[in-house]
Amino acid sequence: MTVLEDRIAMAESDNTSTLDEMFERLETMPVPEGYKVEIVEGTVFMSPQRDTHWEIILDIVEQLRTKYPRKRVKSDVRIDYPGHLNGFATDVTAMAEGAEKTESGRWRHQDVEFVAEVISKGTAANDYGPKKAAYALAEVPVYVIADPYQGRCHVYTHPKGDDYATETKVTFGDDMDLTGTVVGLTLTTADFPRD
Repeated sequence: MTVLEDRIAMAESDNTSTLDEMFERLETMPVPEGYKVEIVEGTVFMSPQRDTHWEIILDIVEQLRTKYPRKRVKSDVRIDYPGHLNGFATDVTAMAEGAEKTESGRWRHQDVEFVAEVISKGTAANDYGPKKAAYALAEVPVYVIADPYQGRCHVYTHPKGDDYATETKVTFGDDMDLTGTVVGLTLTTADFPRD
């Protein structure tokens, strides 16, 4: 086990019960319909689902489904990531073939091949900051940020420590070439709406 893997394992064991407790409390609270709830570095974030946000998510899911079976594509499903109290409900997640839930009934971050987050004004700093770092630490091979305010996607590949070695910017309307990655697809952004 490498030093990084050892640190991740220690953080996961320390954080899991606390994250479970936090999510159990959240489940008893009245969360407004149409809101997504996740925990980033121990802070609870609730953000509303907007039409623009949902249209981009659905477009990405539909395109991923040309390769990934339905059961391997997730949206707003809790997955715990490395770092301090990170229980994310990612907009779009694609799981590796053969991925199975743990005994506690959750997906493992080690089985995530692709993550896409669609920016919301109130939580954009999380997607570009601590969530990006957590995905890199988890060695998620492809992380995409779709930013309807900028009208572009940021494609991060080659995780190294808590960052990605490669960033490619794709303007809405251009193709997102992921053929050289584990995803093995080209995703079109032609129908991604702007905010």
